[in-house]
Amino acid sequence: MGARGAPLPALLVAVVAAALLVSAAAVEDSTMLDNIQPLSTLRMDAARVMMDAGSVIHASPELLGQNGEDSAWVTVNFTTPAPTADHWIALFSPADFDLIMGGKQSSSRTNAAGEDEAPAGLPMAPIKYKFANISPSFMSSGSGSTSFLLINQRYDYAFGLFSGGKDNPKLVAISNKIAFANPKAPVFPRLSQGKEWNEMAVTWTSGYNIDEAYPFVKWRMKGEDNAKRTPANTLTFTRGHLCGKPANAEGYRDPGFIHTAFLKNLWPNREYSYQIGHELLDGTKVWGKSSTFRASPSPGQASLQRVVVFGDMGLGQSDGSNELAGFQPGAQVTTDRLIKDLPNYDAVFHIGDLSYANGFLAQWDQFTAQISPIASSVPYMVASGNHERTSQDTGGFYNGNDSHGECGVPAETYFYAPAENRGKFWYAADYGMFRFCVGDTEHDWRPGTEQHAFLDACFAAADRKHQPWLVFAAHRPLGYSSNDFYAREGSFSEPMGRSLQPLWQKHRVDLAVYGHVHNYERTCPVYENTCTAGGGGGGGKNQGAYSGVLGGTIHVVAGTGGAKLRGYAGGEWPQWSVARNESYGYVKLTARDHSRLGFEFIRSDDGAVLDAFTITRDYKDVLACTVDACDPHTLAN
Repeated sequence: MGARGAPLPALLVAVVAAALLVSAAAVEDSTMLDNIQPLSTLRMDAARVMMDAGSVIHASPELLGQNGEDSAWVTVNFTTPAPTADHWIALFSPADFDLIMGGKQSSSRTNAAGEDEAPAGLPMAPIKYKFANISPSFMSSGSGSTSFLLINQRYDYAFGLFSGGKDNPKLVAISNKIAFANPKAPVFPRLSQGKEWNEMAVTWTSGYNIDEAYPFVKWRMKGEDNAKRTPANTLTFTRGHLCGKPANAEGYRDPGFIHTAFLKNLWPNREYSYQIGHELLDGTKVWGKSSTFRASPSPGQASLQRVVVFGDMGLGQSDGSNELAGFQPGAQVTTDRLIKDLPNYDAVFHIGDLSYANGFLAQWDQFTAQISPIASSVPYMVASGNHERTSQDTGGFYNGNDSHGECGVPAETYFYAPAENRGKFWYAADYGMFRFCVGDTEHDWRPGTEQHAFLDACFAAADRKHQPWLVFAAHRPLGYSSNDFYAREGSFSEPMGRSLQPLWQKHRVDLAVYGHVHNYERTCPVYENTCTAGGGGGGGKNQGAYSGVLGGTIHVVAGTGGAKLRGYAGGEWPQWSVARNESYGYVKLTARDHSRLGFEFIRSDDGAVLDAFTITRDYKDVLACTVDACDPHTLAN
């Protein structure tokens, strides 16, 4: 702790050198605080070092993960002589900011008021924060205690105690350093289906580059004695890959190294165990956690197959940090429900707006830790959303700054998807009786584009005798939603209209599922605004079972993973809208055979089924001609 005029410790110098942290993402409308990444509300550009000899902060234990744990609870005790509601605690990493400042040592200087300051330096945001009065005794006694959940993020940590609130922060005390026993350890494995149905990709993060350790996966089929070892490739990215602030400035944090191994020639439906690891140059092996998964059924195979779909989850914080109650209030609830429900589904499709890091890259590690119990056990397939990709003038379909400088780079690196080019995040995935064609709404999909041609071919490649259930999934609603934004568009669709509708009709796509809109809505089977089966418009016409020829596609909005919920346009329901709900939750699709599909919308809070329907049909129903579904002329004509 230094007295006034004494040299400041390196971290203190850097925290206030890091005080040139501009207020993260560009400040948005103050009336929409729930849309702002909480870290961006910390005005670190106004921060000052004002060390107070009477203020103390201490964290324990100092050494974490001694038994290989990749996360640990840390107790933080703090004291200050004049407590206020504006005191807060921030977690910084690395603890020695000289690493971030390129190794330069800087001396303090004195401002006109006689207060010590650190010189300007490379800005860096804290990873998370809490207000000190989260501890009930703080306001009365000046002393408090709270707990933070830390994950292994490759560097050591220290906590800072600030006064002055978020707008005028003053650093008054800094804690001891704490660290994981092996900060470089491989962590948070996440599965995804490979480009072949019998291939599983295993992706994880570590601090080991390939010049110091060889990444691999050890795996075996249940019942086998001998394990295989499969090498992994390694990717990373730097500031130069990112498109703007805060991602390439105060929000940047070294992402470590992301490794992916491909486990090939899997037996359908067989259970496998696996463990991620690294072999050091001296032959020593460093292991991550082991886990199990069940291989995908072969395309067309009839068995119990259950797939979860949702969008727009974000980052929860089980330790109560970062004021996420207003940012992604349902993220932890949905995550907890999915963990509890793990025995009852086989794969996940998270269709965009994954972490809502919004340019604060440490949040990506936090997100992979959050979903690790799920993603390490079942394929966790992702799509690209506006909060992953959209950046001004960076080649996407939309301009804007929804990704806050990320322009897709973190999402496309931290997660594997079986796309030919992960910068163009569209791909096909076969899971037994399902074929999923996943679109990338951040790139143009209209007729004549590369993506349109891909989707046409993806739909056409489904053998409907054996893969009867054809699903289109993408982030932004390209079909039907009665959210007020689309109502103002006057079209209930993205601005250029439903230009994929001829493809859905031609190929008899059963379901189209979207995120982006933070509510739940289901349509009747619909084509060109008209219900082709069942009634609509709410009012008791919600059909729970369809049979035979649908004649259109059922569109579902499920942007209900965790981000703040939104309402619907006023006035009468459109006649095609048959079910709505403002709850956090996810869609579950269940196929038991080739003729029956079950659909449920499950509430995260309690697992209750809030909406459900079934489709029952034979193969001949798929072949039947409906409006614009068959060629107008045949030899029979």
